Amino acid sequence: MQSLSTGLFWFAAALCVLFLAPVPMAGAQEVSSFPLTLAREKNWLIIQSPRLPRGEIRINYLEAYCRPGSTTADWHETTIGHKTELVSLSDDRQTMRLRCTVNDGVVVDHEIVASDGEVSFQIKATNPTKVASAATWAQPCIRLGDFTGFANEGGDLDDYLPQCFIFLDGKLTRLSEVRPWAKEARYTPGQVWCPPGVSRKDVNPRPLSPLVPSHGLIGCFSHDEELLFAVAFEPYQELFQGVARCLHSDFRIGGLAPGESQSIRGKIYLGSNDMQRLLKRYERDFPEHIKNATK
Repeated sequence: MQSLSTGLFWFAAALCVLFLAPVPMAGAQEVSSFPLTLAREKNWLIIQSPRLPRGEIRINYLEAYCRPGSTTADWHETTIGHKTELVSLSDDRQTMRLRCTVNDGVVVDHEIVASDGEVSFQIKATNPTKVASAATWAQPCIRLGDFTGFANEGGDLDDYLPQCFIFLDGKLTRLSEVRPWAKEARYTPGQVWCPPGVSRKDVNPRPLSPLVPSHGLIGCFSHDEELLFAVAFEPYQELFQGVARCLHSDFRIGGLAPGESQSIRGKIYLGSNDMQRLLKRYERDFPEHIKNATK
């Protein structure tokens, strides 16, 4: 009789735990996630999500492949012509493959994968020719007017700077607070930050900051400060704020000898405004950036 009473007691206790335990709210998983898909339209790589302002971010991918000696050169002398073809896009629109053929014969294959709050880039540049290639760096131009709450064209081209950031002296710095702010260059406005190990002669011909970024992460906040965008590539040639309400982490190829290949990786981060979480993800994905920053 006692064992039966004991059994009933524990059965009742288990029911209490079951019914009194907190139940996840419907849609909680949906709220915490940031689903992303990909699309291609002409030269645009389009990141899509119902959580993004206006539902998308557009990237001119790729805008240009560039020669060395670019800092003071005419832009038309810097760029090497190329064509980009869509090789494939998966049925779920989360994996895209592109191939760029540069006019000097270099072939660049891109695998782009969208997941929850991230877009990953795996890039391989190969020179199959018998002549050295001068392709030193390339730039994806990420348009962020809609994301930051400003028009994509016209008006004050610096209006979105308070929403944008880089890291200087190890601290997040909004671009509107960066001092000094370079203003002289072959083309203005804009701002370029050159990392250690890259020649200051080989970056975008916009105003070149005397400041050196702490690492390779650049990003911005949405207009309501609820969302966060950031991008990084490795190896990278420069961080750049341009005139199309755009931000760049432009990746480095370094020139290719005949038969030589170079692998590059990159990541776009999207999500709620949680800077600590972003930095942990960035450190996980680009440990060499953090290591170099602490030297």
